[in-house]
Amino acid sequence: MSNTTATRIAAALGALAVTLGAFGAHGLKELLAQNGTAAIWDKAVLYHSIHTVMLFVLAQRQPLKAGPWWCFFSGIVIFSGSLYLLAVTNMHWLGAITPVGGVSLIAGWIWLSLASW
Repeated sequence: MSNTTATRIAAALGALAVTLGAFGAHGLKELLAQNGTAAIWDKAVLYHSIHTVMLFVLAQRQPLKAGPWWCFFSGIVIFSGSLYLLAVTNMHWLGAITPVGGVSLIAGWIWLSLASW
């Protein structure tokens, strides 16, 4: 993957994080309150946002640190994605998927700690 593609994906995920944050605060406010899952939605947005910044930072590096980048990307999709779905559907079994994404996020950080810059 090129740095340009990685940057574009990171930018799209950043726009998505802001959109989902606003949608949760306004469009889904009643549903999340009814389900008692507003905090879950907020946690998904927080981790989505933080790791999108890391995707962008990594996309600016030459050469691209593809391993950590993919760990963060898949972590966002699995960790935050499962929490978004759990918050909206109130299907608690989705919480069993969330740790897989968490492990991917942790792996990205560990990979970075071991990588030579």
